[in-house]
Amino acid sequence: MSNKSGNIFLALLTGAIVGAGIGILFAPDKGRETRGKIKKKAMDAAQTISDTTSDIAEEFSESVMERKRIFEEKLEDAMSKMSYKAEEVINALEKKLEELKKKNEQLQK
Repeated sequence: MSNKSGNIFLALLTGAIVGAGIGILFAPDKGRETRGKIKKKAMDAAQTISDTTSDIAEEFSESVMERKRIFEEKLEDAMSKMSYKAEEVINALEKKLEELKKKNEQLQK
């Protein structure tokens, strides 16, 4: 979860709680009406939290997928470079082996 998304989520949750509390304290309505308003506000807050949570989860998933793609690209690039370097080492070793064979032939004569 990014810090920005976490801050938005916390702000929404805090706002919903503070709003519901103020609504209860200053409600001039009857108990039944007040309870109905609280229920509606709570349902609205729950929906907002649900939507925000879904958005954060989607954003997190997209972030993970993007980081996975970048990692795979870097891994492929590293593997390619290592393969190229291995080929260079093998060629150098083969060349050295040929030189040693020639020297060995000369020494055996």
